[in-house]
Amino acid sequence: MIIGVPREIKNQEYRVGLTPNQVQSLVMQGHQVNVEFNAGIGIGVTDHDYQICGAQILSTPDIFKKSEMVVKVKEPQHNEIAMLSPGQILFTYLHLAPDVEQTNLLITSGVTAIAYETVKSGNGGLPLLKPMSEVAGRLSIQAGAYHLEKTHGGSGTLLSGIPGVKATQVLILGAGIVGTNAMQMAIGMGARVTIVDKNIDRLREIDQIYGNRIQTLFADEGTLAKLFQEADLVIGAVLIPGGSAPKLLRHEHLKSMKPGSVVVDVAIDQGGCFETSQPTSHDQPCFEVDGVIHYCVANMPGAVPKTSTFGLTNATFPYIEMLANAGFEKAVKDNMALREGVSIYEHYLTCPAVSHSQKRPYKDIRSFLK
Repeated sequence: MIIGVPREIKNQEYRVGLTPNQVQSLVMQGHQVNVEFNAGIGIGVTDHDYQICGAQILSTPDIFKKSEMVVKVKEPQHNEIAMLSPGQILFTYLHLAPDVEQTNLLITSGVTAIAYETVKSGNGGLPLLKPMSEVAGRLSIQAGAYHLEKTHGGSGTLLSGIPGVKATQVLILGAGIVGTNAMQMAIGMGARVTIVDKNIDRLREIDQIYGNRIQTLFADEGTLAKLFQEADLVIGAVLIPGGSAPKLLRHEHLKSMKPGSVVVDVAIDQGGCFETSQPTSHDQPCFEVDGVIHYCVANMPGAVPKTSTFGLTNATFPYIEMLANAGFEKAVKDNMALREGVSIYEHYLTCPAVSHSQKRPYKDIRSFLK
């Protein structure tokens, strides 16, 4: 198979879809790998590093034109979608649920699009979302602590406090991968941490590990309303795989929150779990609503691209290898996890979660397999 790795063009995005060692592995298995000029420069990997591992270095149009499978990190931008061809495989994060326009463009293009974030293992886990959720969860506390500083618009509080001065109250919405990684960072930095979820078994697991270092609460409406009033930093870490995130923090809640408090919406890729959230970039990460600082960067792991690239590609590479060696149809037929990730097949939507979020029909991918 001919595999293309474009340079990411989303604002402040430096991750790359394959590392040189992975390129070498694919080439040794008989595949051709085309890498766009300077694709790895943001993580300190040169074109020469790719070339000595067997990659061909190509320009932007040729990467798309000459590849059977395009491996990216972030969702394709409009000018990239215009270069995709019917029958090509696109393997990347898509986050289609809140993005009707991208969905329409990809369906029109005739490409077959597999979303990292909906590849689902047998136990219901999301193996290709997990490493970036770990990064985003940990970064959320760093970002929150930074923007709590007065010079960055916050209330001027130190996450850990000091002897005689209370620590900052951190509220984490969701006890999944993002939430637990945020919790670990917040505990390590000395904050007072409350984590909420509707899954009692998950809260019980966390309580057994962390005990009285944290507070676990069931996420009902009354509890959340009170916790928003007390919080200095709120981390939105809820997820519906492939679907739009529920709006847990509503506009009305902001009026009761402390002036200069900070909210970090890690779910912004899936539409955000705060009603007042709007996607931002690393260039301008924050905006203020009713005295509350909103951090809503849509590609948080892009801030640490070296860590993120190696973490992501460690997880994605076995699936890339499977698609390259077996071809799309056999790989998807044989591997349930990969099959779950197919969001668009040629001109049809095949992801039920996106279908539900956008209220549009879909076809089960199995109906297309021979």
